[in-house]
Amino acid sequence: MSKKTSTIKRLAQFMVASALSIGAAHAAWPEHPVNLLVGAPPGGTTDILARLIAPYLSEELSQQVVVVNRGGASGLIASNQVAKSKPDGYNLLFSTSHMAVFESLYANVPFKPQEDFEPITLMVKTPYVMVSHPSLPVKTAQELIDYAKQNPGKVDYAASSPGGGQHLAWEMFKRRTETDMMYIPYSGTGALMTDLLSGRLVAGIDNVAVLTQYIRRGEFNGLVTTGKNRSPLLPELPTLFEVLGQDKGFEVVGWFGMFAPKGTPQPVVQRMDEALKKVLKNPELSKRLLDLGAEVDGGGPAELAAFLKNETDRWGKVIKEVGVTLQTAP
Repeated sequence: MSKKTSTIKRLAQFMVASALSIGAAHAAWPEHPVNLLVGAPPGGTTDILARLIAPYLSEELSQQVVVVNRGGASGLIASNQVAKSKPDGYNLLFSTSHMAVFESLYANVPFKPQEDFEPITLMVKTPYVMVSHPSLPVKTAQELIDYAKQNPGKVDYAASSPGGGQHLAWEMFKRRTETDMMYIPYSGTGALMTDLLSGRLVAGIDNVAVLTQYIRRGEFNGLVTTGKNRSPLLPELPTLFEVLGQDKGFEVVGWFGMFAPKGTPQPVVQRMDEALKKVLKNPELSKRLLDLGAEVDGGGPAELAAFLKNETDRWGKVIKEVGVTLQTAP
């Protein structure tokens, strides 16, 4: 055997050994707790769903999955932290539909949503519900439209965070109904609920998972839901299509997906995707999600990537249409 041939053979053996070693390391993932970053403060739908799913994931992965709240900038802070973290599968993002609007809302987003993440799983979707405080003399969406037209600028409302699907849904509602209502920004669901319950804020929008209990107790008047079909949790409430008609009606749902930093090894992405799909089929978890008005999706990496692109294109046009702008990203 020539010296050159011997060197090539040793190099090939080294590469094979290295590949096997790396593969074994990925197969062993996770070897310690996994951080699941949530870009919202405690108490909102995102936090509730993350904390609901995390224990089932912990059991499936045989490692603790720790929910870490990093609220601020409508989820941008948590997203940026994950995008810049080491791509080893130990810092993952429990993302909301905000991921699809960052680049349309901010001038200098410090990451590219479609390029700096590895999509893992599209987990669940949930519709929103618009509500009013009993102090506002309206009990239906049409009554709200009529009142707002008679009292321009006198109805203040809030969504869980600026620029998200909830905020944009109400902005579209105002545009389609030609009404003037005042948007009041809040940092999250927990922050706005105190004012909405007290009547200092007279209208709001959030996931059906959050607001259904208050509607059933009579603390809020449910006005309209934003899904394509009526919500099983609030079947008495019409959709925007029913209220506005097929020509002006529209659908807006919250969605929640799992992302990893770009460059995370595919065996790790595949392992988490498989684990998520398995726990989402768990009968106990499925029932708890259904009780929150959440619809399980379960689309994998390719499906989530395609969905994110479609949502980004869609909401980019909507943001331009309604003229929503936010401050420069941090």
